[in-house]
This record gives sequence, C-alpha cells and structure tokens, in this order.
Amino acid sequence: MTAQPYLVTRLSIMMFLQFFVWGAFFVTMGSYLLEVFQDEQGINSIIGQAYATHNWAALLAPVFVGLLADRVINAERLNALCQILGGVLLWYASSVTEPGIFIAVMFVYFMLYMPTLALVNTIAFSNIEDRDKQFPAIRVWGTVGWIVAGFVVAQTILGWVNIPLLNMLTGVTNAQATSVPLQMAAVLSVLYGLYSLTLPATPPQARGQQFNLGKAFGLDALNLLKERNFLVFALCSFLISIPLAFYYARTNDFVAAMAFGEQSASFMAIGQISEVLFMLLVPFFLIRFGVKWMLIVAMGAWALRYFVFASFPESVAMLIFGIALHGICYDFFFVTGQLYVDRKAPVSIRASAQGLFALLTYGAGMLVGNYMLGWWGDSIALDGSSMAGWQDGAFGFWIMPAVLAVIILIFFAMTFKREQAHATVDQPA
Repeated sequence: MTAQPYLVTRLSIMMFLQFFVWGAFFVTMGSYLLEVFQDEQGINSIIGQAYATHNWAALLAPVFVGLLADRVINAERLNALCQILGGVLLWYASSVTEPGIFIAVMFVYFMLYMPTLALVNTIAFSNIEDRDKQFPAIRVWGTVGWIVAGFVVAQTILGWVNIPLLNMLTGVTNAQATSVPLQMAAVLSVLYGLYSLTLPATPPQARGQQFNLGKAFGLDALNLLKERNFLVFALCSFLISIPLAFYYARTNDFVAAMAFGEQSASFMAIGQISEVLFMLLVPFFLIRFGVKWMLIVAMGAWALRYFVFASFPESVAMLIFGIALHGICYDFFFVTGQLYVDRKAPVSIRASAQGLFALLTYGAGMLVGNYMLGWWGDSIALDGSSMAGWQDGAFGFWIMPAVLAVIILIFFAMTFKREQAHATVDQPA
C-alpha cells in the first residue's frame, strides 16, 4: 500500500473536520450556558456538569471502540454514523432550555463523539506507510481545525482580520453567547459524517477475537503501578487533571467578560497556536532536562496560569500570557507523559498503558475537576456572566486550581525519583 499525497490530504481533511466540530462549540459552551440558563440556580454547577459529560464519555469510550470498531464494523463507517447522529443531537441541543435535558443530550452526544477520536487515528494509521513521519503531519490539521473554529465563532483573527461568515449567514454578531456554534457544529458534523464514507476502507482488526473489558480500560497495565515512580506519576497525572478542568470550562467566559467580549473564542485559539509551537520543542527539552523536570515545569505553568488569572484579571496582556501558557501546560505534561508511559511499558501492554493514562487524565481527573469547579463556583457565588461578577469572583475562583497545582507539584517533586537512562534514551529521565 502506498500512501499517495492525495490520500494524506484526505486524511488531513478528516482530522481538520474532526476537531473543527468539537472546537466550534466546546470552547464557548460555558458562555452559551451562562446566557441560556442565567435564571437557573446553581449555574456554575450546571456548567461543570455539562463539561463533565465528555469526561464520562471518555471513561466509557474504550468499550464502545473495543466492541464495535475493533470487531464489528469498519472504522470509517462507524465514524460516519457517529458524526451524523451526533450532528442531529447537537442541533437538538441548540433548542433545549432545560438544564437537565441539555446535560443528558450532551452526554449522549459525547458517547458518540469521544470514540471517534480513536477511530480517526485508526483510519489514519491503517492507511499510511510511515507513521512517525506522516501521522504528525496529518494530526496537526486537527489542531488547525480547532484554531480555525475559534476564529470563525469569534468572527475575527485576534481582532486583526474580520471573518464575518456567521454574521452574513445568521445576522448574529456575538455568536458565542447564542446557539449558533452548536448549530454550525451540527451541520459540519453531518457533512463530515458523509465525507467519512468516502475514506479508505478500514476493516476491524480484531474480528473474531474475544473482547477483554480489563484490557479495553487499560487495566492490564496496572502491574506498572508496582513501581514507585510510575505509581507517583499515575497519581499525579490524575490529580493535576483536576485543576486542568477549570481552564477548559471557564476561561472563555472569564476572558470574554474581562477583556475580549465576543472575540474571546479567537483569543482562546492562542492556546492551540502555543500548543503547536511547544510541540516542536518537546524533543529538545526532553533530552536536555528529562521527564521529571518537564513534568515539574508543566505543573508549574498550570499554577502560574491560574495565579495570573486570579491576580491580574483586568490586564489584557496578562490574560493573553495565561492563555499562551497552554502550550507548556499541555505539551510538557501530556506529550511528555505519553512518551514516559511508552518508555516504561513493555511492548505487549503499551496500548493498554496509554489507555490507562488517558483514563486517569481525560477521564477520571477532569471528571472530578468539572464537578469541583461547579461546586466551587456556586460556593463562592461566582457570577460569570458579567465583568463585575468576575471582578468580584476571579481571585476566589482561580486561586483554588492554583493552590491545587502547587500542592501536586511539590508532592511530585519530592516523591518522583530521577531515573537512569532507558536503553533507548540518551539522557536521564
């Protein structure tokens, strides 16, 4: 099989659409919920519960993929089905005015969407020859899709270039506080599903094999926890993902109220731009400083970002700085963490070990974080719908994840022991 340039282009379009759909509504969903449910009691908990739906789905997605994509149906067909049905659900969600129903609909939607994150990787890996060289070039288009989605919703590129597409189509100026992002994502999801049907056939790779629930959740990698360092790493991966949830759920409505207004989704894309840049630096810094210091720097960046938000909520420059730290926060922790897991796990359980890492972070850690941020916001009576509300509540809200990150950093630094070089790594970890 030869992965011709046109095939790589088609797979890149797949990745672009995959993350454009998610980024189109997810970043601004908190701002939308503040508007549509403004009269509801416990609005902060409603936002946290809505964002937690994707974490519940992340916990359950391995079963979905293991039972269907690996054994029953072609990956590109299952992806198409999930995206089309998901588009219908997003369109319905845009009309819901009752919090419980909205949360339930989003849970079903993410039960369809989260498995497709694995499906698109399977489709790509099954149809390219050189994974190391070709997959990064394909995957980066997913990040580009997320960035472009932010620009389209904000209808501007960082306030420099206007993109009045949504205004021309809908007449809406401040799209992020309306149902328009959900509707746009719904339409694109259906079109993406139809496009997926044209992708190369990717048959199930484990047809006829017995399904193992423990392996699907990465539980056969639990033996790695017998080693002290890996146990510390796993525990801290779970814990540091709790404050991470604060960023994804509430930063957009925070910076919208304090500085960027209807253009906030565009400025949030700075985080993904930073992510692309720092991704290129990970190999250099990993060789120079090793795993322990990379993870410490990432946790420190997490704490610094929240301290910045808490202490300088009215400084535009500091808000941009806090968003730009996302590249260090994400790449230095998650990419380094994935590399560390790959290094520590025997070949036979590497996939399970990566599944366990994802389960601890995107699943369990962020799940707890989303419920915590809702509880904490309501406890301090945070009004996230206005500048005055954030001026009063910014320090109280953001100091919680800042302190958590510092405590986790100190615990990790004191308990994770510097390791000797692995056989395949030139420098100490």
